Amino acid sequence: MITEFEKRFEKLGFDELSPIQSAVYEPMKKGDSVLGLAPTGSGKTLGFVVPMLERIAPGMGIQAMIIAPSQELAMQLTNVTRSFAQLVDLKVTALTGGANIKNQFQQLKKHPEIVVGTPGRIQNLADEHKLKMSDLQTVIIDEADDLLAGETLDTVRYILQSAPSEVQLGFFSATETPILQELEKWFGQPVTRYDVRDIDTTQGEVRHGLLTVSNFKKAGMLSKLATIKQFKALVFFSHMGSLQQAKSWLVHHHAPVATLTANQRQTERQKALTDFRLGRVKLLLSTDVAARGLDIAKLPAVVNYEIPRSANAYTHRTGRTGRMGEPGQVINFGDDHDFRDLERMLKDTDYALVPIYYNDHQLTTTPYGDRNEADTQAQDTDMPVVHAANDNAAGKATSVSQERGEKTPVKRDIVAPASSKRHKKNKHSKRKGMRHKRQD
Repeated sequence: MITEFEKRFEKLGFDELSPIQSAVYEPMKKGDSVLGLAPTGSGKTLGFVVPMLERIAPGMGIQAMIIAPSQELAMQLTNVTRSFAQLVDLKVTALTGGANIKNQFQQLKKHPEIVVGTPGRIQNLADEHKLKMSDLQTVIIDEADDLLAGETLDTVRYILQSAPSEVQLGFFSATETPILQELEKWFGQPVTRYDVRDIDTTQGEVRHGLLTVSNFKKAGMLSKLATIKQFKALVFFSHMGSLQQAKSWLVHHHAPVATLTANQRQTERQKALTDFRLGRVKLLLSTDVAARGLDIAKLPAVVNYEIPRSANAYTHRTGRTGRMGEPGQVINFGDDHDFRDLERMLKDTDYALVPIYYNDHQLTTTPYGDRNEADTQAQDTDMPVVHAANDNAAGKATSVSQERGEKTPVKRDIVAPASSKRHKKNKHSKRKGMRHKRQD
């Protein structure tokens, strides 16, 4: 590794390469095509960025391209790549859908050596002859299991038809799909496989909890979680309708919330991410558009408001927390039926799903009892416990055990809607009291 990159690694706090970085560095630097499989948050991005940049010469045209499935991931990859590229006088341009295409034309006129973009926008620019690919040496397909499916598979193959036949290919993913075992058949060249998922230990300890809550109380539970001190969560939905309903409820009840969805403008999506990263909002509601590759430093929790449709989707969603050695918490909302489906879906994985409870402004592994009992139980099981930032403002909360039918004395639910019935006052009550006083 060149000196400039070694110094940047040290500045970032890395004292050694992660398993995927070590595995693919030499093959990629030599120009071999590779498939890199590693857990989420294990350093895959730098695994391909560093050797890719070491093969590029300044001022020799567009020599490298990174293709990502979403605008957010493309912009994140652009920022990471640019932070290293500028050390060796290389320029990086982002080409994403949703951004101003005329501005991208102008950026391409500055002759960058690396472009990072989404498949649709790259294809459009290539078709309009604004993007020249004759000098390409390397093409990286990030989140390959997602990009090489459905229509995007055809788009990626179409893009590669404009690249030189000897171009180096890099495929990277946290999960595997059948097409990743047939890459030579689909792309016409041998691809060496590097799978470090079984030996990688970079992920921090992540707890996977099952929090029983009925559908019509899920938004209220999110509001309760938002009162916990230092709590912040990326909240995943499977249906846009459910997301919009939850957002409306939370906004009405003044919960600190933002949304990240595919139908938002890029500026809106970027603002939502920025506000979430800076802690201006505690809940970021999203569909699976945010499940791929997004790196949110030290994210405490992921909430599955709705159970994902596949084990791969669960892996990518929950991979947003517990990255690079940091601890994390996954909170799955649902009922017994949902949890049976989830356990069936994850039966071939190593995830340990444990019932958890919201009780007196904290997450615990005990279904009821006072705060001291909950803390003791949590410490016995190494369950992270956090308390409300402002108990007086938040009010007292109902234990989740109440929803399971347990007859436990609990305190008033902080998000329970006020009753619409008005209690009628007895207009004679005061006078009757006076009469009683006279009799006494």
